[in-house]
Amino acid sequence: MTDRVCQLLTNKIREYDYLLDSDRLSDAEKTDLKKLVGGVTTDQAGSVLNLLCHFLEKHHGKKVILLLDEYDTPMQEAYLSDFWDEAVEFFRDLFNNTFKTNPSLARAVITGITRISKESLFSDINNLQVVSTTTPLYQTAFGFTEEEVFAAMDEQELSDKETVKLWYDGFVFGGVPNIYNPWSIIGYFKEHRFQPFWINTSSNSLIGNLIRSGNIAIKTDFSDLLEGKEIRSTIEEEVVFNQLDGNKDAIWGLMVASGYLKVLDVEYDITDGANTLYTLAITNTETKTGLRRVVRAWFGEQDRYGYHSFTKALVNGDLDAMNGYMQRVTEHTMSYFDPYGKGGDPELYYHGFVLGLIIELDKTYQVRSNRESGFGRYDIMLIPREPAKDDGIIIEFKLMRRDRGEKSLSDTVKAALLQIEEKHYEAELLDAGVPKERIRKYGFAFEGKEVLIGKMNGQTVEVF
Repeated sequence: MTDRVCQLLTNKIREYDYLLDSDRLSDAEKTDLKKLVGGVTTDQAGSVLNLLCHFLEKHHGKKVILLLDEYDTPMQEAYLSDFWDEAVEFFRDLFNNTFKTNPSLARAVITGITRISKESLFSDINNLQVVSTTTPLYQTAFGFTEEEVFAAMDEQELSDKETVKLWYDGFVFGGVPNIYNPWSIIGYFKEHRFQPFWINTSSNSLIGNLIRSGNIAIKTDFSDLLEGKEIRSTIEEEVVFNQLDGNKDAIWGLMVASGYLKVLDVEYDITDGANTLYTLAITNTETKTGLRRVVRAWFGEQDRYGYHSFTKALVNGDLDAMNGYMQRVTEHTMSYFDPYGKGGDPELYYHGFVLGLIIELDKTYQVRSNRESGFGRYDIMLIPREPAKDDGIIIEFKLMRRDRGEKSLSDTVKAALLQIEEKHYEAELLDAGVPKERIRKYGFAFEGKEVLIGKMNGQTVEVF
């Protein structure tokens, strides 16, 4: 990463090599500039933009305006690739020299997804004016208004305004709704077809990682969002990447800032701003398409553990295949999906992991988690959108407990299935019109890396 940044800085220096002929620079300054034109090293990177601004001011007699786009993109990669501390040290030196101790700087504009007021890279810099998606300043300057889009469509004799609105509308800046993504609108005008133009230009790996590794509450809310529902949550706008793990407020705040979610309503708490509630939804069809791709990327056919094979086995009622998949995953990926890491509850781990696997079924099923039904709260329920066609599914997770008299995972499976029966979890499925004989019940039992899945056939328990 640092090598690549040094190459970018070298390229930028070379754009101003005319300064080597300036009669306003001293011979010593020209010597320093010539060395930088030859190639910026890591040791020089921190001071190179400061020097360039000084040379430009001296030559032109004017202070410099500096534009830095997507400052936090390298920090996303550092977070995902586990070299955060080294990246912070490198960029803090570069940014402080460029923006704080730079007498040749007139002003700077810095863009990024995360707010910089809390970001450790800028902790030493003063006089920052932060403009976020919820700030009224420049609220109409970030995209096309609906009036502009519809006027352009009239000019091009394009009539499908409702579909354009469905696909590309939905961004909200400050108090102004109905802002359209310029890149997507231009793409539509050019090709006259509906495609996720903007989503295709960016990496979704950060969002994907955060939701994939998130807890049950995050996965449940994400599932609701994919179904077109709204969620209500506090959000954290001032995000620091290395504080994102498991922080639901920060994840939703990041998704609002990056355009994946829109704010429909704000319920302010005047006594404590941290308790302000936001009503959130997926921004539009384009962003929903991008988020669905995130899910498919987790559990697609290309994955060497065959994630999608689990959902296929679940839908088909193939108990052997379900057990085979879970055994492969726990054997090969437990170091990554660690149920005992980060102070986690192993029962919640398996719950969250399976919920992540089956999110992709949301076109066929309503995927529910931790909801009341009958006389208790089930773990996961799949309610078919066509009850006359597809089976209903109930899943209960249990950690093997020898203190409850469970001598084997088979005993724990039976305890999970007995809980489904005694708590009458099937009530919600029956109310949805699913016949009793078309309701499948699964018990997931586990102890460490050992997993066993069983199901109820009538009153008979079947295990692998």
